[in-house]
Amino acid sequence: MEQNKADAVRIQTSVLNALEKKVLVWLAERQPKWMTSDILTYIGTFGAAVIAAGYILSARNINFLWLSSLGFLINWYGDSLDGTLARVRHTQRPIYGYYLDHTIDAINEVMIFVGVGLSGLMHLEIALVALVMYLLITINVSINAHLKKEFKLTYASMGPTEFRIIMIIINTLFALIQPLREFSHSFAVFGHEFTFKALDYIGAVIIMVLALMHLTTVRKDIKGYAEMDPLPKKG
Repeated sequence: MEQNKADAVRIQTSVLNALEKKVLVWLAERQPKWMTSDILTYIGTFGAAVIAAGYILSARNINFLWLSSLGFLINWYGDSLDGTLARVRHTQRPIYGYYLDHTIDAINEVMIFVGVGLSGLMHLEIALVALVMYLLITINVSINAHLKKEFKLTYASMGPTEFRIIMIIINTLFALIQPLREFSHSFAVFGHEFTFKALDYIGAVIIMVLALMHLTTVRKDIKGYAEMDPLPKKG
């Protein structure tokens, strides 16, 4: 999506950021004239749909996880390149791009997480909780973009691109290692029995990491905003 968030400063310090920037600029300079940022945005959305379809179809045949991994590549291409193309061609539309970016991102995220939850590899409930945590972080990023003009794309040196790579690695492992995808473990909590598969445990870890990231960020932001906007003095 369009990467210019009004006049907010983009904070991107992920592991692959420097290399990715060079690759994206190289690709942007070689796009045909008919290619636009909007087209790339919708290519990213198509990629998210492919990701979801691959996960859902993997319930029938695990080899569809390869399709899901292809979807992550398509999603990266469209989602990461659209803003770079606008900057290279000097065709930024900050207000329009900001709205389109967040609207499409939310749709993409819902498709991907629901797709994972319908794959049979992870409980839908766990996928939806992970989606909620991801959206909470996204909302906090959007609030900060308005209030302190910072658009933070990286947490713990991890950004969207690193997340996609991790998911492709996970897909590959589950597609190739049968004992991994067939693993299950049952346990009881307050008299209720639950059965977790390997991806359920991975999802639970992701939820805890996202929750910790969100709580840490919110605590820091609250302290910062309290200093920026102190209580008025009495009298």
